[in-house]
Amino acid sequence: MTKMTSKVTWVSGLRFIAGSGSGHGAIMDGSQTSSSTEVLGPSPMEMVLMGLGGCSGIDVMHILGRMRQTVTGCKVELEGERAEESPRVYKKIHLIYTISGNNLSQQRVEEAVRLSNENYCSVSVMLNASVELTREVKIIQDPVVNLG
Repeated sequence: MTKMTSKVTWVSGLRFIAGSGSGHGAIMDGSQTSSSTEVLGPSPMEMVLMGLGGCSGIDVMHILGRMRQTVTGCKVELEGERAEESPRVYKKIHLIYTISGNNLSQQRVEEAVRLSNENYCSVSVMLNASVELTREVKIIQDPVVNLG
């Protein structure tokens, strides 16, 4: 079993500094739920969305590379719907993948996204047990430049 660590330390108000075992950090700020006018970082629930998008995006890029697809851009937009009452867990998350590149195969891109969501993205697989995850794929074919 692989062990990962992190540490979250209170700074002030509803702000915390999060540190990973690999030496990276981020500010988390719950101030958007209080009367504070200054918000210095994403909320923990926003970080869940960002983690899902990052995890899946990394997988999609890796899979498309192995499929020999020439990708020039990858964006994952996420829309989450949370419960109205505490605990305000995510009930639904919709992922929108915009992949650009040269001669991209619609079938291969959709397969990469499916594989990420169902098999490889640890965050997605973990959330699948309790959250309705939906996805859509948009492909942008880069224009072919004729130099002759």
